[in-house]
Amino acid sequence: MRKWIARLAVLGVALLMAGQGQVAHAQEPAAGKKVLRVGATQAVDSMNPFLAVRLVSTSIHRWMYGFLTVPDSKTLQPSPDLAESWTSSDDGLTWTFKIRQAKWSDGQPITADDAAWTLNKIMTDDAAKTANGPAVENYESVTANGQDLVIKLKAPQASILENPIPIMPKHVWEKVTDLANYEADTYPTVSSGPYIAVEHKKDQYVKLQANPNYWRGKPKIDELQVIFYDNPQAAIAGLKKGDIDLIGRLAPPEFQAIQNDPNIVAWNNQGRRAAYLEVNPGATTTDNKPVGDGHPALKDVKVRQALHYAIDKQKLVDEVQSGLAKPADGSIVPPMYKDFFWEATGDTKVTYDPAKANKILDDAGYKKGADGVRTMPDGKKKLEFRFTIHADTPIEDKLGEYLTGFFKEIGVTLTTVKLDSSKFSEETGVTGNYDIAISGWSVNPDPEEVLATHLCSRRPTPKGEGGGTESFYCDPTFEKLYQEQLKELDRTKRADLIKQMQERLYTEAPIIAIYYTNDLEGYRKDRITSITSIPEENGLLYGGSGYWPFYTVDTVAAPAGGSASGGGSNTGLILGVVGGVVVLGLVAFLVTRRRKSAADERE
Repeated sequence: MRKWIARLAVLGVALLMAGQGQVAHAQEPAAGKKVLRVGATQAVDSMNPFLAVRLVSTSIHRWMYGFLTVPDSKTLQPSPDLAESWTSSDDGLTWTFKIRQAKWSDGQPITADDAAWTLNKIMTDDAAKTANGPAVENYESVTANGQDLVIKLKAPQASILENPIPIMPKHVWEKVTDLANYEADTYPTVSSGPYIAVEHKKDQYVKLQANPNYWRGKPKIDELQVIFYDNPQAAIAGLKKGDIDLIGRLAPPEFQAIQNDPNIVAWNNQGRRAAYLEVNPGATTTDNKPVGDGHPALKDVKVRQALHYAIDKQKLVDEVQSGLAKPADGSIVPPMYKDFFWEATGDTKVTYDPAKANKILDDAGYKKGADGVRTMPDGKKKLEFRFTIHADTPIEDKLGEYLTGFFKEIGVTLTTVKLDSSKFSEETGVTGNYDIAISGWSVNPDPEEVLATHLCSRRPTPKGEGGGTESFYCDPTFEKLYQEQLKELDRTKRADLIKQMQERLYTEAPIIAIYYTNDLEGYRKDRITSITSIPEENGLLYGGSGYWPFYTVDTVAAPAGGSASGGGSNTGLILGVVGGVVVLGLVAFLVTRRRKSAADERE
């Protein structure tokens, strides 16, 4: 066995060496150039913005393309981007955006025609809907008149200024005949944002260069590289060695590994993610037909509420997240978004109270048997639930251990089920074959999309198509509040409606928010001389919702000899990857497998 492992290790190093030429090429800037190298433990799914859904992909596209608006670097509220101004009709149904006089990276002028073509493409082409289809569902028509873009809505839409769609150059993209299979791998790209993609090696790196035609002005650095690692341990090794300059989206163990490194700034701020449990409330399709094999007890709101009272969230924060999170005493919009954040108070607040959880179940007729496990009121089925998590996620494993102990105290058995990414998404979002599952979402400054994942319409069709549900929840009260907030253009009044929606999710408990994870990142202080977070005060870097940190960043120039750091080398990258692979298992390295692309990788 030991000989077999040794041979496998040698083969792994050989494979790494064979592929290092491309990675090394991506890492070696010319002398005098300012280059930022960002490490990512997730590879790009597509360079085509119409198809890309992974966080790393959408981040790169934010750096490459302009949008109608972008989050303001201080307030996160919509501010001008390609649209320099906008007006709306009194009834809120017609919006006119004035597209600024600017150029694409190939020198062609940016016009309202580009924006109209992009939005109409998504409205009319099923493939184009893949990444951002819901954003245009309420659009009646989109037209261009000179530099004026006119969007007519079917109903008022308060979130129209939060449109998440990058505007594409019509003169380039109208030539694409098969959008569903187009990888957008012709370089250099034609872009309107701070950077232009000039090279991409699948699962290895993306290289971008500063756009000299960017309307705000050329970025301070010359080149931006995103280098993909197979696992977090390898990426941390790369940061420590100097093979990369910055990394984000760290779990507590990786963050703790860099906290005391004198060469690294450990970045720890409030994040934009909420972690929560999906509790199957009785999954149905859009025609209200039952689907899946969820435990019938979870249809009872009292059971779901009892589970909520049984969870010691502070303990989960302290011992699962190493204190690097905030207990969630509200719903799924994290506290960094002060306007929309809701937190329970008074009698509404659910606190850790196993005695109360037990009483709720006792009063509801779920009696404990001789083995201490409760049964349904008719005595025919025990309260034995599955906890579905992603494979190869130690944090979720640990969470499962704690929840198992919490629920045992109230007579409920929990068994962890590990699934790969595609199976996880299928069972928790389409087939309904789960009881309780872990989930989470990176929430944008306007939380409409994450709330929309709990609408009746987000359930799958009878054929198992479409959807995008996070909970299989379908509630008339929630639906009514959603439609009201959609039409409410007064921000304060709309925020109140959104808080009522969150309270409804909290009390009905189809999801149970457990904590808001901190934004954990790190960068080398000997390489990065300045960088501005978003928001600018106590904000985020790689984990942010805008391009601002990567437009403002500045680095030291590469010295003669091609190495941008005082010791970075290809050997360091190879050893970092090999070391990380050994930690996770050598066999896994040799098997090509799709990285998980579930909720933790979405916007």
